Amino acid sequence: MAESQNNNQLNEHLLNRSSHPAEAAHTVESRRLEEVLSNAELPLWKRLPSATWMELKLLFPLAGPAILVYFINNLMSNATRAFAGHLGNLELAAANLGNSGVQLFAYGLMLGMGSAVETLCGQAYGANKYEMLGIYMQRATIVLTLTGIPLTLVYVFCKQILLFIGEPPSLASAAAVFVYGLIPQIYAYAINFPIQKFLQAQSIVSPSTYISAVTLLLHMLLSWVVIYKLGFGLIGASLVLSLSWWIIVVAQFVYIVSAPECRHTWTGFSVEAFNGLWEFLKLSAASAVMLCLETWYFQVLVIITGLLENPQLALDAISVCMAITGLTLQGGIGFNAAAR
Repeated sequence: MAESQNNNQLNEHLLNRSSHPAEAAHTVESRRLEEVLSNAELPLWKRLPSATWMELKLLFPLAGPAILVYFINNLMSNATRAFAGHLGNLELAAANLGNSGVQLFAYGLMLGMGSAVETLCGQAYGANKYEMLGIYMQRATIVLTLTGIPLTLVYVFCKQILLFIGEPPSLASAAAVFVYGLIPQIYAYAINFPIQKFLQAQSIVSPSTYISAVTLLLHMLLSWVVIYKLGFGLIGASLVLSLSWWIIVVAQFVYIVSAPECRHTWTGFSVEAFNGLWEFLKLSAASAVMLCLETWYFQVLVIITGLLENPQLALDAISVCMAITGLTLQGGIGFNAAAR
């Protein structure tokens, strides 16, 4: 009885001590989780289910919206490929080769490098150095934008690269047209991922979800108009995809500048962001390795598929499989973001 009263008093103290109710409740739940895991009187088969359920309740408020954001962003790419598929088998194969065979390289690299922002921002937020979050976000944006320059060269010469590895000329030419329209997307990635990690470090996840959901609807409408009504074909499909990513970037930045929740973490542009770029590059490169390897597996699979006897049919088939696999992958990425 006395121990229960002490626990209640401590929990009440934690709730009263924090100015952020959600943060205080999270602290209380974390302490309860530790108590369950360290309780030697309960058998293991009782502790594990209870601890698992408590851990899910702790993570899901962050993981759920993060999963939705990645899920919706992935849906935009899938929708673009679906629209391309209505143009013909060659266009669907080209969109899949361009998206999963070339664009996935940049996506994995940028997302992996952007994950370093999450670590740094989380440490700064925990240490009450709120102004550093904005500086880390700007520093990451600079590094990722510079990284986008060599990636742009890969996109520009993607036709020659695809021909060199043995892709059919007609397929390589069509895929290159699609990839050219994705060049602006590289620099949207360079800004979007640092912004996402900046917000996630502060447990601000709902605005990104709403912005992505609205952008998806706008993306579907614009794709229909540009591809079918205006007749821009593959280049129109990829340009709309790039535009949709830039809409997400601009909307999220407007939220950061105007939202009261970010008034302490975003204090404006700072020249301090240009300090320590090399150190941040090394940290972000190390952070990117694992995620890059995971995405490059898919990329290699698509490229090899394009070397089969009937590459159009093979790429059309694998595009459906990869669309489903890509959607299921977003759950793991969302929980990873919440756990960090």
